[in-house]
Amino acid sequence: MSGRARLALTAAAATLMASCALLPLVSPRTWLLQAAFLVVIQTGVGAAARRVPLARPLTVAAQALVSLLTLTLVFARSHAVLGLIPGPGTFRYFADLLQQGSEDVSRYAIPAPLSDGIRLMVVGGVLIVGLIVDTLAVTFRSAAPAGLPLLALYSVAAGLSDGPYDWLWFLVAAAGYLMLLLAEGRDRLSQWGRVFGGVSRSPGGPELGAVAPVRTGRRIGFAVLGVALFVPLAMPSIEGGLLDGTGAGVGVGSGNGGTISAVNPLVSLRDSLNVDEDRQVLSVRTNSDDPTDMYLRIVSLDDFDGTTWKPAQRHITGVPGKFPTPAGLSGDVKRATVRTTISAADWYAQDWLPMPYPPSGVRVAGTWRYEPVGMTLVGDHGQNTRGETYQVTSLDVQPTAEQLASAPEPAAALRKEYTKVPSSLPSVVARTARQVTAGSSSHYEQAVKLQDYFAVTGGFQYDTQVAVGRGEGAIANFLKQKRGFCVHFSFAMAAMARTLGIPARVAVGFAPGTPQADGSVSVGLKDAHAWPELYFEGVGWTRFEPTPTRGTAPSYTVSDTPGSSVPNEALPSTNTSTAPSASASESAGCTPQLRKQGICESPSAVGTVQQSDGGPPWWQLALWALAGLAVPVVPLSPMLYRKRVRARRLGAHDRTPGGVAAHTLAVWQELTDTVWDFGIPPDDSQTPRGTAARIVLLGRLDPDAEASVHRVADAVEQVLYAPRPRPAAGLADDVRRVTAAFSDSAGVPSRLRALFAPRSAVRVLWAASAGWAGLRERARAVRPTLRKPSGQEG
Repeated sequence: MSGRARLALTAAAATLMASCALLPLVSPRTWLLQAAFLVVIQTGVGAAARRVPLARPLTVAAQALVSLLTLTLVFARSHAVLGLIPGPGTFRYFADLLQQGSEDVSRYAIPAPLSDGIRLMVVGGVLIVGLIVDTLAVTFRSAAPAGLPLLALYSVAAGLSDGPYDWLWFLVAAAGYLMLLLAEGRDRLSQWGRVFGGVSRSPGGPELGAVAPVRTGRRIGFAVLGVALFVPLAMPSIEGGLLDGTGAGVGVGSGNGGTISAVNPLVSLRDSLNVDEDRQVLSVRTNSDDPTDMYLRIVSLDDFDGTTWKPAQRHITGVPGKFPTPAGLSGDVKRATVRTTISAADWYAQDWLPMPYPPSGVRVAGTWRYEPVGMTLVGDHGQNTRGETYQVTSLDVQPTAEQLASAPEPAAALRKEYTKVPSSLPSVVARTARQVTAGSSSHYEQAVKLQDYFAVTGGFQYDTQVAVGRGEGAIANFLKQKRGFCVHFSFAMAAMARTLGIPARVAVGFAPGTPQADGSVSVGLKDAHAWPELYFEGVGWTRFEPTPTRGTAPSYTVSDTPGSSVPNEALPSTNTSTAPSASASESAGCTPQLRKQGICESPSAVGTVQQSDGGPPWWQLALWALAGLAVPVVPLSPMLYRKRVRARRLGAHDRTPGGVAAHTLAVWQELTDTVWDFGIPPDDSQTPRGTAARIVLLGRLDPDAEASVHRVADAVEQVLYAPRPRPAAGLADDVRRVTAAFSDSAGVPSRLRALFAPRSAVRVLWAASAGWAGLRERARAVRPTLRKPSGQEG
């Protein structure tokens, strides 16, 4: 097998190995067999085109054409001419399929079903990446840049997947890229003959090829992979590494120590709320008097940077047998002990353990760690909830409105930490908070008015499709648009509470699920939820519910005291306008349970299902991917151009007189461009001999390099002026010798400039300008004469 054929097969294998990272995203996984078959066809067409041989652009065009035909045959036979040739209807059908695939991606949870649209996206994406890899690594013989499309393919899959075997897909993709580099290195070394070859092991046997460097390269590559994979496991100080299966940056220190620095768990919350298929996540059995009011809390977000909320870095310990009393909870507050058994679905892999708050004890198998501040459990060494069944003992804390209203100020340290807001927070947030809570006599009344503002009186609409932007102005945009889902409501209320001096954080987990006939409660994807928790001394962290039509309003936010300024949910708010509104308030007879079941009319009914924009369109994602590839390629394009031109000019030539002359002039051109890259511009007014003397003088070359320059100049003069030019051998080696002399004598900045920003690359612009001028001249030459010559009659 030739080196080029081996490189082509390795490029196809590397593409398919990187594509394995997409396997956890779609079920069933039979699409990979189809993609592999089409990639093999694409690779075979490229190999045949190079064997002919065709020009490189024609080779790429032939592969692209055959790939389009195969995609048409597989996906759009009924919309093509003769079932194979694509027409306008074929491309419209492809656009419809891609649009359907984009909607399916946003509609379904992982793993998504293999619809025609998703199948076209994954198979077509693999084919496109395969074409780019084959073009770079095989057609243009540059395997290193081929890692960019492979990295893009793997990164898309790794960014969406959160399975326990992500390290395996990295290993497979990295091994494929390593194989590609080794195949190219072996092919390049084989062109040098047997200089690096070892000797056969059998006496008198033939010498082997260039195997020693290849073997060394394999050893180095596998050693690097081993370091990348296993060092993070052995070093507990490295957080958020490649093998961090939890996706939460959990420190895996031995014993009871360690830290947790978790990423934002809200990344998939919106996707969970937008799925069409409300898959069951948890099955809950409890002895609580009101299971429809049981929230399952996963983690608390207490670090607010003005843009988003995220968990702060916390110290974690071993799981205690009995949890301590929650911070701030006094003995005067009524409470009841609740026992709950929770079973997680086999596909649900959450790093935090969903539990009622506040927990007082947990019985769970596996490796878990306890974070005391948030009273949460987080998996260690890849531990997650997949298929787990566990028992939680928790407290049902039942404060009264009077206890909350009379709560004293919290400790200074706690108040300082949990009322901190960045200076970049828009002033409208604090100003709106003051306006909404005007006339309140306590932090509790302020909190209830904030909850009432979002859930009842403010005219807000629940909408999971709304885009309020990102960054520091997101909360301000939400307050202006008054449309959003639980993340927006909880973020905004917690931030506004902090501006009023109320300690606040955001909790993420699940709202109460749906009671089943067997007495259990089913918690589904659509129950994913976020809510604010406010701190009151004597009660502790207390839940509020500002999101309309979601969850249940806590009983302690409804006061039965006559004359109280705290609103009663059963009565219309005195602040509500009687004028017609685009978003009517809930009816007085709508209980929290009816709101939860979606029976009541709600302003969110319009905004929840009418819009179907689950994300950017496919063509925008494609443009982003191309832009991502262009970021590293564009700055390196001058260097790649010069390397390609140098290889062509100094390459082999035919022995005919015309071939010798063309080769000699190309070598001379390369010599003058090389010295130009090092700062000696060309002077076309001088003869080759004068140019050679100028190069030797300005470059201060040593005798060997000087002799090489003059040999090339003499050969050029022979070609230009001698009636029968004598062929000269070794001119390419002379140019390489001169290049090495300039590189050795130049400083580091000059060498870097010559490598990454060569001056001679400007010839591309000159050639483009000349081509454009020639095109305009030809266009003027064929332009029809609009006027007849003077004196000529019609």
